[in-house]
Amino acid sequence: MILIVGGEGAGKRSFAETLGYTEKDIADAAIDGRPVVYHLERLVFAQPEQADALLERLLEKEVVICCEVGSGIIPVDRSERLGREATGRLCVRLAQRAQAVVRLVCGIPTVIKGELPGKR
Repeated sequence: MILIVGGEGAGKRSFAETLGYTEKDIADAAIDGRPVVYHLERLVFAQPEQADALLERLLEKEVVICCEVGSGIIPVDRSERLGREATGRLCVRLAQRAQAVVRLVCGIPTVIKGELPGKR
């Protein structure tokens, strides 16, 4: 599994497409039969208490894409704080077990763990 992280609008989805994935391969905030999960943070924010239960299913995916949510001002709203913390902790666990971790900044990918496979 490849974990792709970065800020909103950083080019994460476009980067996944350079790996050979198409729009039809990408599930937006859903875990289904497609190989790529996009907007992991939206899945977690919906039910932060269930984040741990997502781990094994996410590890079966080829690519997981998540917006970074741990920077910036700490939200006043308790549910926002719980969602942010649960997303961060889940990403840590995913990164530990991922084949590769890529962070995007301004559309520029930096591999911070492992090596990327060739195009699919």
